[in-house]
Amino acid sequence: MYQALYRKWRPKTFSEVVGQAHITDTLQRQVAEGRVGHAYLFTGTRGTGKTTCARILAKAVNCEHPVDGAPCCQCDACRGIDSGTLLDVTELDAASNNGVDQVRALREEAVYTPSVLKKRVYIIDEVHMLSIAAFNALLKILEEPPEHLLFILATTELHKVPATILSRCQRFSFKRLLPRDIQQQLLHIAQAEQIDLSPDGAELLARMANGAMRDALSLLDQCRAVEGAIDNAAVLEVLGLAGATQTVQLMRCVLERRTGDALALFDQLYRGGKDVAALLSELSDLCRDMTILRAAPDGGSALLTGLYDRKTLSGLAGDLPMTRFLYLTETLQRCCAALPDSIRPRTDAELCLLKLCDETLSGDLTALCQRVTALEKGGVPAAPQSAAPKRASARPAAEQPVPAARELPIETRYDEAPPPPEEYGERVFDIPDDVQSAPAPAPRPAQKAALSAGHTPQTAETSTGDTAVWTRLIDHYKGRLSVRNRVFLDMAGGVVADGCLTVLCKDEFVKASLDNETVLSVLREVTSRELGTPIRVQLAVGKAPKAAARPTARPAPIPTPTPDPEPKPEPQPEPEPPPAAAPEPAPVPEQEVPPAPPQETPPWEEPPAAAPTPGGDALDELTEKGQQLEHFKIT
Repeated sequence: MYQALYRKWRPKTFSEVVGQAHITDTLQRQVAEGRVGHAYLFTGTRGTGKTTCARILAKAVNCEHPVDGAPCCQCDACRGIDSGTLLDVTELDAASNNGVDQVRALREEAVYTPSVLKKRVYIIDEVHMLSIAAFNALLKILEEPPEHLLFILATTELHKVPATILSRCQRFSFKRLLPRDIQQQLLHIAQAEQIDLSPDGAELLARMANGAMRDALSLLDQCRAVEGAIDNAAVLEVLGLAGATQTVQLMRCVLERRTGDALALFDQLYRGGKDVAALLSELSDLCRDMTILRAAPDGGSALLTGLYDRKTLSGLAGDLPMTRFLYLTETLQRCCAALPDSIRPRTDAELCLLKLCDETLSGDLTALCQRVTALEKGGVPAAPQSAAPKRASARPAAEQPVPAARELPIETRYDEAPPPPEEYGERVFDIPDDVQSAPAPAPRPAQKAALSAGHTPQTAETSTGDTAVWTRLIDHYKGRLSVRNRVFLDMAGGVVADGCLTVLCKDEFVKASLDNETVLSVLREVTSRELGTPIRVQLAVGKAPKAAARPTARPAPIPTPTPDPEPKPEPQPEPEPPPAAAPEPAPVPEQEVPPAPPQETPPWEEPPAAAPTPGGDALDELTEKGQQLEHFKIT
């Protein structure tokens, strides 16, 4: 019966183990010196020799004729362990025997002395699969084992093993094998098996094994059926890989953002039988190599996969930023991780290629950054909303309209705010009631002269660096800027002090976005027109201070100060001339006369007076009749 290469060529002694000399030498010296422990823990990735070394150690401690701590492989004990016929050496798979009952049975059996060999050896593979109860059952015998007992535990996930188990074992960490060590071993085995394996094919198989000798032998066994030599092309054909040339071509289409060419090449590779997961994995490895070469151009060569030469990687990378390589690598990694659970791998791979060619399709912060970069390169001048403000600013200063508040005469009332300037937008600022109700001092002659000249005097808040000017004019700035500049303007604040407007930006990115002549000219022009004096503009990174409580003497945002009590007598004569209001006071005294007689009535006569007015006529009639009766009585 045919036997797989990884089983046929499993090492029999410590010297045959490849790439784990730091472990095999230590174990061999312990056996030679008689200092073998009672429990060992072998950890490492798959295919690195954990179970193999466990079997070699079991043979070494039971060998009848050891050679410097290594088994002779000729005695009955060594041959029995290799064939698996001796009951004193037991191998358990913890993945299928992970219950507490199996461990209890093992513990009860382990107390008996070996029947044939010197030591009873238990090799528990994938020990991390044991349950908590099973670990607890195993803990006691690991702590105080009999002299004839030896435990060898193996695991690929060390973090799942309890600390109580780790503290009672000697731990040996198996590392991944180097590609050159795997290549040499493959060439040696191929020569012994009469397999025509070329060095480049062996190198490709070694790199695809990812540090596992067992995987490399399995791949060689798969490629063994190829007619002729097993070279690089044959390996790619058998394993369904795209190859370095086609992978580089596909990556070049992605980096040049040729979406149609990338999809067409992917379809060609898919119809040719290439595996989707393998193709994306090759792209991920290529992105990794380019990223490492860009991050460490001098010392990173030893970290490369070796599938692509340095010249090819440098030609692909070019002058692309590091952020692009990171985005490509992360996108490919996410797609490769989700591909095993996908019901349409081809569709997911095509969507991944679309995202690789265009970052704006990712839907995350990368898409936003890409759009901002596009706006910085040329999108802002083409914005239609910025055309009208630019034409208005291009006119001479003499032709520009003057705000209505500066054209009012000195005698104009200040209780009504003038309409906002047309060039500043359509928003009307409402003055709070507390500010409107506060009395404001009368304008000084100097202020009146400034108003008549068309300028607004600079207040004290401007000189002290308050943020009120920025708050008042923020909408005027945004009305003359494009959408992009409005977004960044919301991320900044402003302080006016000593004839200078300091724009405090959130970070350096916002500062760089606002640092252009269009934004600076608008800020300078609007602020200077509002304050009536030339204003300088500077950009800085920082946080604008919070605006303090508004003082009672603070003027209105755009119009002149709040209502003044002095001009109020002026509008009073205006409502008097109309004759319509004169007849109104005439009926007032007529209505006040009738209620007067009831007030003269004494308090004790109020009940009879409560009768209706016709009662007065009845009283006169009774009086007249009484007089008539008295007349008849006298006569």
